[in-house]
Amino acid sequence: MPVEPWVDTNKTIKLTLLVFGLGGLFLLYYLFNPSQSTFFLSCPIKMVTGYHCPGCGSQRAVYQLLHGHILAAFRLNPLMVLTLPLLVYGLGLTLYNYIFSTSHRISLFYNNAFIFGYFAIAILYWVLRNIPYAPFTFLAPTE
Repeated sequence: MPVEPWVDTNKTIKLTLLVFGLGGLFLLYYLFNPSQSTFFLSCPIKMVTGYHCPGCGSQRAVYQLLHGHILAAFRLNPLMVLTLPLLVYGLGLTLYNYIFSTSHRISLFYNNAFIFGYFAIAILYWVLRNIPYAPFTFLAPTE
């Protein structure tokens, strides 16, 4: 059976694997609450040091977001919830470029000030969420 010249089977296979992989991951996080299931990995930084890393609470926040509980997700990891739209947009544009063989770019992602600024925000967030006094305790994930 001849393949149409415009069909790239290698690209189709990769996109199919991506869709099923992400779909399976979303289904896993939709069906199982990470705070009640033992097969989700715990944060190694939290286990070793006792401090919350910038990503602590993200798995539980994804579960909450998939169930439409935005405020609950925000209480678990505000930085992740605020960053998610930018991340989805960037990944969506990358996927669009891959599918249609284009090279659109988000100049913000290639701006050194943005990259170093975001890194500084993440480090500051890491420090502030571990200060055991209000209002900083609101940055720590709710248990």
